[in-house]
Amino acid sequence: MSDPRRIAPSASESSASSPANARNALIAGFLGWTLDAFDYFILTYVLTQVATEFHKSVAEMTLTLTASLVMRPVGAVIFGLLADRFGRRTPLMINVLCYSAIEILSGFAPSYAVFFVLRLLYGIAMGGEWGVGASLVMESVPTKWRGIVSGILQEGYALGNLLAAVAFWTIFPHWGWRAMFFIGGLPALLTLFIRAKVKESGAWKAEAAAQKSWSEYFRAAAANWKRFLYLILLLTMMNCMSHGTQDLYPTFLQKEHHFDPRITAIIAAISMVGAIVGGTLFGLYSDRRGRRKAMVTAAVLGLLLTPLWAFAPPVVALMATGAFLMQFMVQGGWGVIPVHINELSPGAMRGFLPGFAYQLGVLVAAPAPWIEALMSRHFGYGAAMGIFAAAAFLIGTIVIAAGPEAHRVAFGSGG
Repeated sequence: MSDPRRIAPSASESSASSPANARNALIAGFLGWTLDAFDYFILTYVLTQVATEFHKSVAEMTLTLTASLVMRPVGAVIFGLLADRFGRRTPLMINVLCYSAIEILSGFAPSYAVFFVLRLLYGIAMGGEWGVGASLVMESVPTKWRGIVSGILQEGYALGNLLAAVAFWTIFPHWGWRAMFFIGGLPALLTLFIRAKVKESGAWKAEAAAQKSWSEYFRAAAANWKRFLYLILLLTMMNCMSHGTQDLYPTFLQKEHHFDPRITAIIAAISMVGAIVGGTLFGLYSDRRGRRKAMVTAAVLGLLLTPLWAFAPPVVALMATGAFLMQFMVQGGWGVIPVHINELSPGAMRGFLPGFAYQLGVLVAAPAPWIEALMSRHFGYGAAMGIFAAAAFLIGTIVIAAGPEAHRVAFGSGG
């Protein structure tokens, strides 16, 4: 089902791929996604502590994670449409400012109800960043390097998790959970770099020259409904893999194995090192062997590693090894996603369609941590996560293998 449109890069694509612009776009997209993920994962490390302060159960607190995930498609629609109509840079800057401000306010939340509302709003901001940032980066780098750049870009998510683990290790023991949210406002500084150093996407300029009315835009989107539905299914399974293996993992280490914050943070940090390495290497592999083959390989190996990851005895070295290898595979598959779904999306709606499909996949997969938390009451955290992850890997492998591919299709050609 591979797309045969492997044509030479257009003039606009070559201009957008200048080394300086490609580097700056990658830095902006990478840091935007890193800091967005950092703000999200802060809560996963302090679920127990926030639940205690607000007199709620861990299962009830996981609903605030779900609330953020549920609202992400709203942000994808708002910022994605702005990106297709007005370019990638300005919507990206607005988005970063929004999620930074909401994160600071979360640290001041006086009650569970206020905290819940703020996490809903945070979900809107989080949902807008990925689609805009990914389209900017993918349209700004040389075609032959899209895969490895995709891996680097996506692993900003893993680095954000790693930084959250470091904050949990260093900041939480001294200043508590609220201080961790206060430092989540630092990403606002990224807007200064974007404004000064990042140029607008050349591919977007080429599409904008033939820009149609909103009614024609949405008719074109409707014409691609089969591709859109496939992308939602694909991203649902990818989000089940990631959120099913990440969101409750710190809680699993603390509740089931009684590890203290220091050991929890170390194991989580090691897992994110694996994620960063895996995402980058599988992205490079996809440049050589294709997007689907790389993702299927990662999913199958993740399935085989599930017993080591979920059922290993509570030996720190063994659990750290399982965590490293599991996230190597999970984020190995995810490292291909930015390039894969941008290549599968029509150019005129590349700011909107990848991000919206991604966030609808998040929406469908949003109950994952809540389902695992409920299952843990009967099976324990390890068994609950292991069963859920194995099912996600198995179904995900089938979905990936059955789907289309547009490896190295040209951007900016008005298609």
